[in-house]
Parts: sequence; structure tokens; C-alpha cells
Amino acid sequence: MQHATFGAGCFWCVEAVFQNLKGVEKVVSGYAGGRIANPTYKEVCSGLTGHNEVIDITFDPAVISYKELLEIFWKTHDPTTLNRQGNDVGTQYRSGIYYHNDEQKQLAEEYKKKLNDNHAFPNPVVTEIVAAPTFYPAEDYHQNYFNLHGHEPYCQFVARPKVDKVKALFGEKLKAGV
Repeated sequence: MQHATFGAGCFWCVEAVFQNLKGVEKVVSGYAGGRIANPTYKEVCSGLTGHNEVIDITFDPAVISYKELLEIFWKTHDPTTLNRQGNDVGTQYRSGIYYHNDEQKQLAEEYKKKLNDNHAFPNPVVTEIVAAPTFYPAEDYHQNYFNLHGHEPYCQFVARPKVDKVKALFGEKLKAGV
């Protein structure tokens, strides 16, 4: 098993995008990249700690590759908006790839360069690509949030379209019954 760590806005949405993929063993919502140890959601939401809302994915590279995870990452959020995703604004919502080895770093940097060179988006990709900092799991009530609270308005209007996009673009990569 390997790990991939991504920030792409609210971790509830990002978790929902990745947790039903074949080869993904576990997805944990949490915080990375900040100045204090063991931050709380309230502290991170203040924007003062420097943490990013991220997900840590445990995956089987024999079933789904890191490159495939990157493709899904790039296609399910806007990597051109600095410190925001839609109405979620602040450094805690920044687009980020936190690599765990040199291969992940190289693949992420090559993919970002390709997107920018080919003008895949109207604006340049601003996703930060840095070595994986310490990961702090978020509080229990943030885990598996979309599956437990998918009926709530935020999930319906923000997370649901991302989940539907994954089904439309990557349906063959989803676990059976999803």
C-alpha cells in the first residue's frame, strides 16, 4: 500500500471523490502544512494556523496508480484559484499535492507543467507541490462525511456534483455497487 495526500478545497468533498475508487483502501480527512501540532477544525478554519484541509489516501498501486489519482485530482476541482474552491475561501482550501516520494513529486510536477503548457485551464495552475508534511487526522465527525450527511445542502450543492463528475468520467474505476 502507498499514500497520496491532496488538498482540493473542503475535505468533505475531496474525501467523497476518492473513497469509492477501486484500489483505494482508506481515505482520512485531516490537516497538513501548518504551524501547530494537532490543530482543531476551529483553529484551521480561522486561517491562522497555515494548515490545509487535506485527505490522506491509502491505495494499492497494483489496482490504481498514483498517476490515475492525479488525473482525478486535477479534474475534480479548480487548481487555478489561489486559496479558494468556489465559496470556500482561505488558505485552508488551497490546492495542494503533498508527495511521499520522488516519483510522486516528479509525476505531479510533470502533470502540472503539461496542464499549464497546454493551457488546459483559462488561468495558470497554482497548485502547490511540496513534500508531505505531518498529517493530523481531523475530528471523527469529519470522517466519511458525505456518506453520512449527503442529504445536507452543502453536500448536495458542493460535494454531489464532484461525486457525479467522478461517476461520469471515471465510472470504470469505481468499486462495484457505487
